[in-house]
Amino acid sequence: MRIDILEYLQKEILARCKKPANIFGMGCYYHTEAVVKNGALLAEKYGADKEIVMVAAWLHDIASITDGSLYEEHHIYGAEMAYDLLQNLSYEESKIALVQKCIRNHRGSVCLEKSSIEEICVADADAISHFDSVPSLLYLAYSRRGMGMEEGRQFVKDKLERSFDKLSDKSKKHYRNKYQQVMNVLNP
Repeated sequence: MRIDILEYLQKEILARCKKPANIFGMGCYYHTEAVVKNGALLAEKYGADKEIVMVAAWLHDIASITDGSLYEEHHIYGAEMAYDLLQNLSYEESKIALVQKCIRNHRGSVCLEKSSIEEICVADADAISHFDSVPSLLYLAYSRRGMGMEEGRQFVKDKLERSFDKLSDKSKKHYRNKYQQVMNVLNP
């Protein structure tokens, strides 16, 4: 595994998250860290190419972190940005193509066919990362969106239910206990 690339990407995403152009704040960085962590675990569990999964996980939200106006199509712009960035790092073209597919198909809210186990790992890691980022979701609800206590709780609960529903059947089994524990905390 190319540790140098992973270290570079971690520093690059951290630097972009700290810039004023990142309208999502540092919660985006913590989300991305959780995607990388869960992606690595799923890659090992499912026999996927761990390097491809981790590189794609670091880069999956690069477009929206770089420019919030790209959010709606960040999966498309992110794949383009990843190509440029990885090519400049002399990353193998065949691996870049796999990373791009993972980025293009990571969004659960955009129903796209996932044709590789690496794509499933990144998409599932993205969805389950919300369970590692409950404080960021609460911050989004209460501070950024100005919701009241009950409305914010329901917003987070609904987001987590949608995230769990987006998981592959295999990952639902793997993460069911985590899902139930978090939902128990959110239920009054």
